[in-house]
Amino acid sequence: MKPTQGTDRHPGKISQRERKKARTRTAIQQEALRLFRDQGYEATTIEQIAEAAEVSASTVFRYFATKEDLVLSDDETFFVRAFRAQPPELPPVQAMRRALHSTLDGLSASEMNTQRDRDILMVTVPELWSASLGNVKQMLRTLAELVAERTGADPADAAVRALSGAIFGIMMDVMLRWANQPDLDPAAELDRLLACLEDGFQESGA
Repeated sequence: MKPTQGTDRHPGKISQRERKKARTRTAIQQEALRLFRDQGYEATTIEQIAEAAEVSASTVFRYFATKEDLVLSDDETFFVRAFRAQPPELPPVQAMRRALHSTLDGLSASEMNTQRDRDILMVTVPELWSASLGNVKQMLRTLAELVAERTGADPADAAVRALSGAIFGIMMDVMLRWANQPDLDPAAELDRLLACLEDGFQESGA
C-alpha cells in the first residue's frame, strides 16, 4: 500500500503513527506466515514468531489476539479510507473498483505474496477455514456500512445487503482462485468482475 501522511481532516490519508503501526503489524504477520509455510501452522509457536519478528510476545498479542488472527486478521484502515476518499458522486461499485485499485496497486511484491500465503493457509487448514466465519460477518458488515454511507440508505436495507453480498462474493471467488492459480492477477480480476456487477448481468447471446 501507499499510505500518505495526513491529519484527521483528510480521511483518505494515513498518519505517520498509523504507518509505523502498520509496518510493525505487517512485519509480524509476514514472519508468522513464513514460519507457517516452512514448518507448518500447528508446529509454530507465538514465541517463535516474536523472535523472528524481533518483537516481544506481548507485542504480537497487541496486534493479533490469537494465533488464528495472524492469518485471518485484516487491517481494513487503508481500504476503508480509500473508499471514503472517492468522489461522492461515484456510485458504490465504481467507488469500490477505484478503492481496490488504489489499495492493491500500492502493495509490494512481498506484500502480495504475504496475502496469497494467507489465502492458501485459510483454505487448507481446517481450523482456519472454520474460524474465518467471524471475518465473513465483519467484512459483510463493513461493506454494507460503506455502501450505505455512499447511498444514504440504511445498512440493513435489502438492496444494500444484496449489493454488499455480491461484492463480497466476488472477493471470495478471486481469493479462492488465486490460492490455486499463482499467475492470476487478483487486482485485474477483481476489477473485471466488479465491472460485470456494475454493468448488470446479461444472458449470453442477449
